[in-house]
Amino acid sequence: MSNTSKKHQSFCSEPMKGKPVTALPGIGPARGSQLQSQGYHKATDVYGKYLTMHENRNEFQGWLKDHSGANFKQQGDCYNGVRGWTDNNL
Repeated sequence: MSNTSKKHQSFCSEPMKGKPVTALPGIGPARGSQLQSQGYHKATDVYGKYLTMHENRNEFQGWLKDHSGANFKQQGDCYNGVRGWTDNNL
């Protein structure tokens, strides 16, 4: 039995293009609103940030905390989602 959420599984198995930032695992309406207010409207915007950080977990999670107020679980869920998407699609 997998310990990943349905949102994580769906996100990792589908194209990211056009999805809102709230499609990212760990990012709900409140965190999504914070990211959107800073110009991160789409999942691809956040994914681009992840790539500019050379896929570094600590750096990405720190950025997510600073820019959205995400807690440790939300940070980890989002990181695991973008990493999982990368593993499945690139």
